[in-house]
Amino acid sequence: MASSSGASSGSTTMLRNSSSEEDLQQVMDLRKRKRMLSNRESARRSRVKKQKHLDDLMGQLGQLSNENNEILKRMNVTCQLYMNIEAENSILRAQMAELSHRLNSLNEIIEYVNFCSGTFGRHEDAAAPATGAFGHQLGDDFSMNPWNNADFHLNQPIMDMIMY
Repeated sequence: MASSSGASSGSTTMLRNSSSEEDLQQVMDLRKRKRMLSNRESARRSRVKKQKHLDDLMGQLGQLSNENNEILKRMNVTCQLYMNIEAENSILRAQMAELSHRLNSLNEIIEYVNFCSGTFGRHEDAAAPATGAFGHQLGDDFSMNPWNNADFHLNQPIMDMIMY
């Protein structure tokens, strides 16, 4: 009987071993399942986080696109205003050049008239008597007589006197 009791104790040990192996396997399976669920949950959280980040970036992209469009509109308006002002400045420069030329021409006419009437280089001061447009004293017989200096008026056509 020793052999039967030895055999039964060996099978009990095997049962215990197989039972402990099954328990160990169950524990390992449970841990594996928990790890798998934990990994799935972690992957889900990661996907949610990435999706949120992507949504934030898309929102930021929309905002930056709107700002960019607004800046482009303002830049176009500014460029148009600049072109308008540049055109105005060009017109004003041309007018200034024309007026400067006319002023120079009128100054030349005044110099010519003064030279021909004999007042070239004459400087008037406060003590000098009042003179007319051609440098003659007002009320003077010379300035009242239109035939004085007749050669100037007869020899010069009007258009030559008024140069543009």
